[in-house]
Amino acid sequence: MTQGEGMVDVRGTDMVIGPITLPSKSRAEGTTIAGTIKAISISEHKGVSKTNVARAQLQCEHGIVGDAHAGPWHRQVSLLAVESIDKMAAQGARVAPGDFAENITTKGVDLGKLSIGSKLRLGDTAELEITQFGKQCHSRCAIYAQIGDCIMPREGVFAKVVKPGWIAVGDAIEVCNGH
Repeated sequence: MTQGEGMVDVRGTDMVIGPITLPSKSRAEGTTIAGTIKAISISEHKGVSKTNVARAQLQCEHGIVGDAHAGPWHRQVSLLAVESIDKMAAQGARVAPGDFAENITTKGVDLGKLSIGSKLRLGDTAELEITQFGKQCHSRCAIYAQIGDCIMPREGVFAKVVKPGWIAVGDAIEVCNGH
């Protein structure tokens, strides 16, 4: 398995990441700590700003319980790196996690280095499978109106839930299965 920048092989070690201790016996062979969940965002209706929540439930063949974009399709959950949001803020956009309609804002995960079929473990049990990179922007969003650009169509990632579970802000994100 190759390791990308910012990834640490934790097999046979105990890792301390912030306040979370990750003992080696609880981590499966072939996983690497990639980063953390910076924010979780949901909305009850499409076309409105998402609200940040402390924790959420991921459900197979659905996505995040309570999110309007969830359902039995390949884009059940959307992810965007906080590093991407920071790039937009540096260009003058007034943005924060959830403003791009992403469900999960990651920190320390190079989403662009993943591939279709890559799996991410979030927290203790939930697992996502990457299904799509980027998306076509059918209409210009409020962020585009602010600065003439939006990063979600280029750097957003979509996934489906393959193992259910609860996730919380601060949980570890692991890249699984050597993808």
